[in-house]
Amino acid sequence: MANPVSWFEVTGPDGGVLQRFYGELFGWQVDASNPMNYGMVQAPEGGIGGGIAASQDGSAQVTFYVAVPDLQAALDTAGQLGGKTVSPPMEVPGGPTIAYFSDPAGNRIGLMKA
Repeated sequence: MANPVSWFEVTGPDGGVLQRFYGELFGWQVDASNPMNYGMVQAPEGGIGGGIAASQDGSAQVTFYVAVPDLQAALDTAGQLGGKTVSPPMEVPGGPTIAYFSDPAGNRIGLMKA
């Protein structure tokens, strides 16, 4: 796969409830011991890591992130193919640089700088 899925994120109104739910359902070790209570799920061998947290606006969403070498180029290509930029490239404090676009059906997809 040229640009692999590299991260997932599950958010909703109550991050703690979601962290417990997915932890118990799949046996995931969820570590939310950080100031944002962002539940980090470590990548198992052959899998991808992710995060489970409260959403900023209270909505429920599942997002997957695709690792690309150039975020703006990927956003431009998405636009040429009928998608729309939702959020331009931005640096996450202490984390990666990310961006979001929507596909022609309106699904929000994350991009992560490879």
